[in-house]
Amino acid sequence: MKQLIKNARIYDGTGSAPFMGDVLIEDDRILRLGESITEEADRVYDLGGKSLAPGFIDGHSHNDWFAIKKEPLPYFAPFIRQGIATFVAGNCGVSAIGFEPDCPHMDVMGAGLFRFEDTTGAYGTLDEFFNAVDGNMPCNLSVLAGHCTARAAVSGSVNRKLTSEEEERMLAILEKALQQGAAGLSLGMMYDPGLYADVEEQRRLARLCVKYNKPLTVHPRAESKVSMAYPQLLGRAHILRAFDELVEIAKGTPLKLQYSHAIFVGRSSFRYKDEILEMINELRAGGTDVMFDIYNETLGVSVITVILPDWYRSMSAEEKKKPLTRLKLAALVKASSLLLGFGFKDIVAAYMGPGYERFEGKSVHQIAREEGMSDLDAYLMLCEVSHFGGRVNMGPYSTPEIISEFEKNENCLYMTDAWVEDHGVQNPAIYDCYPKFLRDSLLGTGDTLPNTVRRMTGAIADRFMLPERGYVKEGFFADLTVFDEDELRRATPDREQSFGIEKLFINGRLVLSDGELDQEALKSSGRAIRVF
Repeated sequence: MKQLIKNARIYDGTGSAPFMGDVLIEDDRILRLGESITEEADRVYDLGGKSLAPGFIDGHSHNDWFAIKKEPLPYFAPFIRQGIATFVAGNCGVSAIGFEPDCPHMDVMGAGLFRFEDTTGAYGTLDEFFNAVDGNMPCNLSVLAGHCTARAAVSGSVNRKLTSEEEERMLAILEKALQQGAAGLSLGMMYDPGLYADVEEQRRLARLCVKYNKPLTVHPRAESKVSMAYPQLLGRAHILRAFDELVEIAKGTPLKLQYSHAIFVGRSSFRYKDEILEMINELRAGGTDVMFDIYNETLGVSVITVILPDWYRSMSAEEKKKPLTRLKLAALVKASSLLLGFGFKDIVAAYMGPGYERFEGKSVHQIAREEGMSDLDAYLMLCEVSHFGGRVNMGPYSTPEIISEFEKNENCLYMTDAWVEDHGVQNPAIYDCYPKFLRDSLLGTGDTLPNTVRRMTGAIADRFMLPERGYVKEGFFADLTVFDEDELRRATPDREQSFGIEKLFINGRLVLSDGELDQEALKSSGRAIRVF
């Protein structure tokens, strides 16, 4: 089937200035670009001068866990409304692939964030996973193989150095994924069991990535001035120590290092922005291909135990009730809060479990006042009722000024780092993260619009070597996003809905038009993307 898009302002993904033209699609490919294509087509869409770009690519996603859902569309629909056609998934070490048959440790995979629930199955290798999802999901998907998943597969959750046999098995799992077309590897240094890996273990993963010329994406061990990752509260900021660790594994190598979600948790952490950028530039000057990515939000999603030390969680109920324990915990939490510039007013309950819906959307401080208890007691109560797995939205993780500066940085890519939850308050990035990047550009606070489009299309396709994606180019797949620049300028963001996105073609199929999703087409429009 041929489809003709006429009178489009085309941003081709290269960062070049837009040009007026037509696009002829045949089946799933772009057949021709031209100023005025007169060839007959089965369907014609006249954009009347509105803007057309490559289908947006989410550069940091976890939607591999949702592509295998029995009903995946609800988990992809908000992103489709943002104009996103493709995802780079499997980030933060927590991929849905990377385990052996009959693995006895499936219960500890997913880092407490994701589970194999309501899925068509659990697929240990990339081949098995892609065979299951190709043509059976709404959007295109490339997948990183996660270190946390592979480490859990061979050892479960253990706070120790892997044995030689365990490490070889883990590396074999990850290398097999790279050979089968994984887009790279991912580390999650805050997540169990990735947090137990020493520098030498991380270095071996980096060598694998260099061997196959693929990126290593890293959720660092700390993203704040202080954290629970290091025992010393004073001295070198933890966010900088975490980057020091990356320097150790990457310095002097041509590694494609992707620093995930460049955020600064807590107001006291904002001051380290310039130093992180300097360290990135120094690594690049030394030959390491380091880049970073951001979302257009000043808050983020985490688990409620993010400020709870491990020693407290491991105690018995009797030990936790001892006055000395409570005194020690209160002192540590207060000191951490003061050093971070972050407190219980900044932690908002997103989901604590069934029966506790009354807490959703309220800060720990608000809940404490309503329940007639101290902030610390309210926090510990929420930990207990959620079985230490409650989901929270927290901030500040950044500022509009930092986001604006990073939007213009030549080494920055865009992403959402968001997923749809079945219950509770959602991460706002699922709704309008990418339209906000476009809006920033049009209002003058972001990069130029051609560069902004590039950071969410061609630049990501180049970074992860996604074949024939990311550009409006003859012979490439017909992933195309249509947007209205005037509406983007006028819109009010942060209203739990997308704005300014009019149409989305995925592999030549019109799946979104004027707010309506083609649910039938979306059952099979997405393709698995192998990278070799």
